[in-house]
Amino acid sequence: MAGKSDRDGISLTDLFGMFPDDSAAERWMTQARWPNGVACPHCGSVNVQSGAKHHSMPYRCRDCRRRFSLRTGTAMADSKLGYRVWAIGIYLFTTSLKGVSSMKLHRDLGISQKAAWHLAHRLRQAWDDYGEQLVGPVEVDETYVGGLEKNKHEDTRRHVKGRIAEKLAVVGLKDRETGQVRARFIPDTRGDTLRAFVREHARRGSQVYSDGHGAYLGLAGEYRHRAVQHSVGTYVIADTHTNGIESFWSMLKRGYVGTYHKMSGKHLQRYVDEFTGRHNARELDTLEQMRRVVRGLVGKRLQYQELTA
Repeated sequence: MAGKSDRDGISLTDLFGMFPDDSAAERWMTQARWPNGVACPHCGSVNVQSGAKHHSMPYRCRDCRRRFSLRTGTAMADSKLGYRVWAIGIYLFTTSLKGVSSMKLHRDLGISQKAAWHLAHRLRQAWDDYGEQLVGPVEVDETYVGGLEKNKHEDTRRHVKGRIAEKLAVVGLKDRETGQVRARFIPDTRGDTLRAFVREHARRGSQVYSDGHGAYLGLAGEYRHRAVQHSVGTYVIADTHTNGIESFWSMLKRGYVGTYHKMSGKHLQRYVDEFTGRHNARELDTLEQMRRVVRGLVGKRLQYQELTA
């Protein structure tokens, strides 16, 4: 896998050796989900009978008496895709730095494009847990995604309060110490919206660096804030800059331009979560990245009708 040389990657030949069939993939994913032993997803009990003679539910909880499988309580529930397809799909998502299109998944996994598109969006859900607040120092910035609405056909333009809408806005924070990123699709770039994002994801009192956007001036008293004025051609003053978060935006934009070509507002947050999650896990070995995705699928559900409604 492309990335840091001190990380342990997996070659395609090793991958196919690990997952020669659905049974092997199921065993590995079971260990990834339940490293300390299978537990009932309904009641949490570890008093579980395995190997039950049931075509789709091999486990039975002796306490609540309910049957379940590896898929139960995850984004894989009700999926007709085999475990090997899921495992290889997870590998492709974690190792493709600029993302992987549904057409490529369709060809590489031997499934329909619709199934691949659904699979991709379910995998993106695995990266939507950002965890604790960032301690800082942090950089905050906004970027814009999508084509200009004025260049689109009238039937496909987005309108807000009777006006043609601008590009879709995303705000992000990057911690300089840990490299961790938090990012979110936002409906507007008003001061209240941007400051609320900073307060949610950066610990109070942290050092915050921004560009000259006036919204961040309102953080004074809550955070130590310094800004660099891009509007007058200044981008770096000693340690005051936003180069770190802007490097993250460049990867997101490469994925947009080179892989996905379109990120609609309806699905944009999942794309943002994908790039954020992959970035935040980049120091880990490939197998550990894949295990995190398996665990991240727990408690998620995304039906095809929700994507197309």
